[in-house]
Amino acid sequence: MKKMDKTGTPASNSSDEIAKRVDALLNQMSLAEKVGQLAQVGGADWNQGPKPEEIIRERGVGSVLWLNDTKRFNALQKIAMEESPSKIPVLFALDVIHGYKTVFPVPLAMASSWDPSVAEQAQTIAAKESRAAGLHWTFGPMLDIARDARWGRIVEGAGEDPYLGSAMAAAQVRGFQGADLSDPERVLACAKHFAGYGAADGGRDYDPVYLPETQLRNVYFPPFQAAIKAGVSTFMSAYMDLNNVPANGNRWLLHDILREEWGFDGFVISDAFGVLNLVTQGHAKDKSDAAFRSLNAGLNMDMASNSYLDSLEALVNNNSISIEQIDEMVKPILTIKMKMGLFENPYVDETLLEKVIALPEHKQAARRAAQRSMVLLRNEGSLLPLSKELKNVAVIGPLADSMESTEGSWMVFGHKPDAVTVLQGIRNKLSDAKITYAPGPDIRRDIPHPFGEFDATAKKPRQTPEDADAAFQAAVETAQNADLIIAVMGESQDMAGEFASRASLDLPGRQEELLKAVSALGKPIVLVLLNGRPLSINWAAEHVPAILEAWEPGSEGGNAVADILFGDVNPGGKLPVCFPRNGNHAPLYYSRVLTHLPEDRPNYLSRYWDGPTTPLYPFGFGLSYTTFSITNLKLSSGQVKVGQSVTVNVDVTNTGKVAGDEVVQLYIHQKWGSDSRPMRELKGFERITLQPNETKKVTFQLGPDELGYWSTNADKWIQDAAPFDIWVGADSLATLHADLEVFG
Repeated sequence: MKKMDKTGTPASNSSDEIAKRVDALLNQMSLAEKVGQLAQVGGADWNQGPKPEEIIRERGVGSVLWLNDTKRFNALQKIAMEESPSKIPVLFALDVIHGYKTVFPVPLAMASSWDPSVAEQAQTIAAKESRAAGLHWTFGPMLDIARDARWGRIVEGAGEDPYLGSAMAAAQVRGFQGADLSDPERVLACAKHFAGYGAADGGRDYDPVYLPETQLRNVYFPPFQAAIKAGVSTFMSAYMDLNNVPANGNRWLLHDILREEWGFDGFVISDAFGVLNLVTQGHAKDKSDAAFRSLNAGLNMDMASNSYLDSLEALVNNNSISIEQIDEMVKPILTIKMKMGLFENPYVDETLLEKVIALPEHKQAARRAAQRSMVLLRNEGSLLPLSKELKNVAVIGPLADSMESTEGSWMVFGHKPDAVTVLQGIRNKLSDAKITYAPGPDIRRDIPHPFGEFDATAKKPRQTPEDADAAFQAAVETAQNADLIIAVMGESQDMAGEFASRASLDLPGRQEELLKAVSALGKPIVLVLLNGRPLSINWAAEHVPAILEAWEPGSEGGNAVADILFGDVNPGGKLPVCFPRNGNHAPLYYSRVLTHLPEDRPNYLSRYWDGPTTPLYPFGFGLSYTTFSITNLKLSSGQVKVGQSVTVNVDVTNTGKVAGDEVVQLYIHQKWGSDSRPMRELKGFERITLQPNETKKVTFQLGPDELGYWSTNADKWIQDAAPFDIWVGADSLATLHADLEVFG
């Protein structure tokens, strides 16, 4: 006998049956109920407006956010399933960006692994834990390409490149959602922020974005398209104006591109209060006009502004919006709830979460992800790996024992930090050694974070100048009395993320001053960076012999740092972004177009007269404890027709003495054509592990997808008959070269 849903219709997960069930349900729903499904309401105590219990009981709602309480999830769901008019379950949503209880490296760090399986496994575990807590939906992955390191939310994405970003986008969607939305260990993914959010003027969060269609299609759209191909269920629109039309009211984005051109059949939600923000942005006259504009643009669900709840019924009644439009907006929401099986299984086992978060394999996966995400930037004299026979080590720096900065930004509501810090990781590794610690002066934002009331570190009393001087001197003395110094520096967790753009990329506070002071002691020194964006570490890059970029590595981050510092793991990560020499150099990215006066010409080596234009560390860069050679670049053919593919092969050999990972990267440059093309574009990569003296052949395919582009002149996707440079190497400065001729 078939299971029956609340409408009396046989429950089925086939597309046709679900479509029939949705139509049947819509036919019995009132207008008020339909509008309720287009609303996401806040569940936090501080949220303004009616309580979710009231709204759910009266008409039902699409979703509840800002709540992380398993018992309350079940209580609200019980109201929905037993007291609301049409008994429609609620979607519970929360930002689960890089882990629920088990915290993984931040997304920018996971992109540094150049290993999509790392991101997929991380989000698989995040989904399992958050679903066990009663959540159904996460607001991730963030897919915004970011080429300006000053932008705070660069930490949430995969960096500057659309090819790498697309690979990480698809992996995260697979991790969150799996192959079947009815899987009780998966959650809905949300591709955000659509689109162009990472290109805000001056790297300032929320500021307007001006991008030509060519840039949007070639650079900023591809990760979102990859998410759709991977099956992403929901999209989130962006806050900012795109070419003077706010994204929350941008029909070209939300309808013409997303639905008509790409065929997306899920639903779109605004960012928090985004619909009502159309009034603030000068796009809408009032709340009703904002609701009208957003719905007509193709926005299905209003996040927490109550604009839809307060306005849509009147707009239908005065014929500004048709009931057919409302139905079309509601259908994908109901469809997804049915695909998830929420009508049949709306509740969560309140004993499940404690069992799931206790699984040891989750910690093991977090540690491995952190290991694979770290990037060795410098290792002069092979100072690393360090000997485990060390007996007297000084660990200094304000982040060395910070659980908050180790786990990083964007923790779920109510999360209590529980990370292994770098200090603890070193102590775990050298249990018999003397490990002394001094934090030095505190670091903090000049302008407080508006979410500071949720941040314990922001509530710490500000150091007096006298206390800071004393802490500085104590750190120098601690270093003086040790045989080796490990400095842990960078940014605290509130210095990256939303509301966390910066004008400077320098080390905050007195960290560089302290680094110079302890370096002057003449002792071996290692710098470990904890940060959510590239930093300008020019002095350190010249004077500190060993630098490890650990990013914000998650709950097992301290153990992973120690694993690398002491040689249990050979670092193999690569940068997903350039490291500018100065914050004023941003935006800085590798795939620029050639100018009429290339910078490799004599007497024209820089666009600045007071310093080089080149990044401190290039895109794709990362060192290892071993060495590699990449040779024998061969193309299956030096000439192919437009529309055909060519195979690219190289041999990669570990020429060192220990096993290690290399990320083999393929770049192209179209020499001439209908439009100017970037001087280099990543079009293939593979991370491989090699034993000493081992050689592997790595193969790439270049076809129309890789060789084509959106043309400004043609106003469409094209592939030119043109010559190409092909490079393969270990970073974006690869020199191993071949020529390819594409003819018509």
